[in-house]
Amino acid sequence: MSLPAATELEAWAVRALEAARRAGATQAEASVSTSRALTVNVRMRELESVEFQRDRDLHLTVYFGHRMGAASTADLSDAGLRDSVQAACDIARAAGEDPCLGLADAALMADTTKLPDLDLYHPWTLSPEQASELALRCEAAAFAADPRVSQSEGAGIDSREGLGVYANSHGFIGHRRSSDHSLSCGVIARAGEDMQTGHHYSSARAPDDLWTPEVIGAEAGRRAAARLGSRPLSTRTAPVLFAPEMARGLIGHALSAMSGGALYRKTSFLLGKLDSPVFSPAVSLLQRPFIPRGAGSARFDGEGVAARERNLVEEGVLRGWLLGSYAARKLGLSSTGNASGAYNVLVPPGPLGFEALLKEMGTGLLVTGLMGQGVNPVTGDYSRGAEGYWVEAGEIVHPVDEVTVAGNLLDMYRRIVAVGSDVDRRGGVRVGSLLVDGMTIAGT
Repeated sequence: MSLPAATELEAWAVRALEAARRAGATQAEASVSTSRALTVNVRMRELESVEFQRDRDLHLTVYFGHRMGAASTADLSDAGLRDSVQAACDIARAAGEDPCLGLADAALMADTTKLPDLDLYHPWTLSPEQASELALRCEAAAFAADPRVSQSEGAGIDSREGLGVYANSHGFIGHRRSSDHSLSCGVIARAGEDMQTGHHYSSARAPDDLWTPEVIGAEAGRRAAARLGSRPLSTRTAPVLFAPEMARGLIGHALSAMSGGALYRKTSFLLGKLDSPVFSPAVSLLQRPFIPRGAGSARFDGEGVAARERNLVEEGVLRGWLLGSYAARKLGLSSTGNASGAYNVLVPPGPLGFEALLKEMGTGLLVTGLMGQGVNPVTGDYSRGAEGYWVEAGEIVHPVDEVTVAGNLLDMYRRIVAVGSDVDRRGGVRVGSLLVDGMTIAGT
């Protein structure tokens, strides 16, 4: 069954806004969405689960001056709409005043007729049997990668598509139709009593852009086998090379600290750092929301404000925040069109690929996995369990586990000496490996 036409959801949003106006709301906004998904998992060469999912809901927010109320429902009947409007209005009438509440400024609304098609919608006509066959091929490739790969944590396919409409009483109506597909595999390698896991995945807007099951499975198997023989290190200070999947998280901590909520709550380690160097000159962060098929692409944010290209960090210098309308008003600023977060943050790569970065590091730790949540968003103190490989003279010597990498994010950012050209494009942050000079590695 296909998703409904955008006009059908737009009609529901407009009805909700009109009902809110009749009930006395001075402003209102409505989001209506529908989605469907197929998730198939296999394990140890057998089908483990098949799940179909289909959702639809309406979320309504009303404002009575500077008082706000909100309600959600999955019941899109006349009665469901009426009850939701009534509930939201009752909450708003009882709520306290907050002068920062309200819709984003009307002048900031996106003109959807002038924004590009982002090519985000590519449905996958895939039966459970076909999905199972692909997942089984993926798992089989992992087993074939190394004879020591003997157990599976499972391989799976997740295919989703959705349509969302946002409308508000400024007259803005915009819709977003998108798809997301992924194929993943996790296996266990064993040598005597030593057991190690390996994982790999691919994700894309279009199924044709996914890596093949054989590529994903073989890499998962290779990673598991390569981890056998892991051992801890003694405590030391050394350079650390964060592989792209881990480097994405380091950049994510900075984006979280740039968010309006963290700033007005004073829970950001970047407070007071605007227009100051926070990264090394080797690092820039560029928001590019209009990349076709991008994981983080968007034409407007969750308040209807136009998304735009921005240079958040230029050669190490922090140039901007990520603000929705409420946070912007709390800070005495204007929305930056980031009520839904950042869109496709690119870290321009340097000239060195992965092997060259190992040579550049010389002796140090390559981090390929991180555990725990040891990041203080207020101070930037960073301490996380890590696994990876010890490197000497630019060559991997042996796998490492049971260590902790520690530092302060501001100090770590300023110590980034190179950004790799091995860019991981699977997520909303596109970055290569990051080489950080001189981190504390706590071991035995």
